[in-house]
Amino acid sequence: MLAPERSSPFDEEVGPTAHGDPMGTPAQDERVLWKGQPDRQILARSAFHTHKVGLYFIGLIAISLFFGNVNSAIVCAVLGVAGVAVLQGLAWLSARSTLYILTDARLIMRIGMAIETRINVPLKHIGAAHLKDRGRGHGDIAMELTGERLLGYLLLWPHARPFRFSRPQPMLRAVPEAQALAQTLAEACAKFEAIERNLTEIKEGSAAGGKQVNGPAAVAQAAARPNAAPELSDKGLEGAPA
Repeated sequence: MLAPERSSPFDEEVGPTAHGDPMGTPAQDERVLWKGQPDRQILARSAFHTHKVGLYFIGLIAISLFFGNVNSAIVCAVLGVAGVAVLQGLAWLSARSTLYILTDARLIMRIGMAIETRINVPLKHIGAAHLKDRGRGHGDIAMELTGERLLGYLLLWPHARPFRFSRPQPMLRAVPEAQALAQTLAEACAKFEAIERNLTEIKEGSAAGGKQVNGPAAVAQAAARPNAAPELSDKGLEGAPA
């Protein structure tokens, strides 16, 4: 399990700062369980699809050379390099402008490449969590939300599970120690209610819902404990630009 992080006042070492805004800064009575940022290279590959774009242009170059069209091959090479460079730059900017903070009460997402947005997801509104392994210990964790209030897909992107437009799911992208973080998240949510965790591969084209995708879904069980934690004021999901 990940070691809890404690600091008072909250330590602003990496990522965008919230300048004391309560929506983006843990309160004094909140315990910080984890904080981190996406890995740039994995974010570029998984969210901005740099490898797929590169392979596409390599295919175009190969076809052009096969038919003896050198000029077309050169154009494809230039466009391919430029396209991948732009996507790498967007991935760098996205990773640099992102900070995820998990406390014992909520998940705070400071995101936004152009305009910083701070999003609060109370843990009691997380009904299920899904982990997709991205290699090197990194992974994506998508969260199914309960309740009527929804977050906009465009507000979340690229920190949203792909193709979930009707009920967008916030996603922690390319986070390190993803398996341990998923366990920490499940245990934190279990203080409010048991959630369903799918710790196998996310099938991004499958139907939405908290159902098993590939293998048995592990269910985080926690016995109801009276007065286990103070009840938080229920403001629901929150997101606002800085």
